[in-house]
Amino acid sequence: MVFSSKRLGVLAIIMIVAAQPAWAHHVMGGKMPETFLQGLLSGFGHPVIGVDHLAAIVGVGILAAIAGRSAAVVLAFSVAVIAGVGLHLSKIDLPASELFVGLTTLLIGALVIARQSMGQGLALLLFAVAGLVHGYALGESIVGAEPSPLVAYLLGLLIMQSAIGVSVYAAVRALARWPMRTAGLTAAGVLVALAGGIAAASAAGLT
Repeated sequence: MVFSSKRLGVLAIIMIVAAQPAWAHHVMGGKMPETFLQGLLSGFGHPVIGVDHLAAIVGVGILAAIAGRSAAVVLAFSVAVIAGVGLHLSKIDLPASELFVGLTTLLIGALVIARQSMGQGLALLLFAVAGLVHGYALGESIVGAEPSPLVAYLLGLLIMQSAIGVSVYAAVRALARWPMRTAGLTAAGVLVALAGGIAAASAAGLT
């Protein structure tokens, strides 16, 4: 598969449209989950409908793979996201969280483009910080939920984003000898960075 400039442009437009506030952060149509099933579905949906968050998960999987690290660093991001949701539910204030969501996604995309190899400690730190910020932002949609849908939401969120991140990690590792791997990784990094840049600009009131 050749990543032409035309195809890259189409993908970029799709991500720009998908990043708009109308898609923002609730799979239940803006309603609070009231049952275990609704909470689970909401948790499953958030990593997919939030393009900035989805981009970060994809970027984390790619970075872990190209750095030759284990899938544990991908799971560290997922666990940090859950911890970030907990911070929000604990009413701990994290100013400009949406801005930092965009900036951390932008940074992850830039590292993918540069194919930056990091030590496992540094990777864990980056993914933990990014995960906390992303989780804090996602926590807004579940504040006030009853215990059952809340637990289900966290479970669904953990399962879905871990599945996405580990799948991306495994795919990149499997394509180690793919002739177009470098171009593919660069294109993916550009899209991740673009999603983060758009989110950061929107949070800063620039769009």
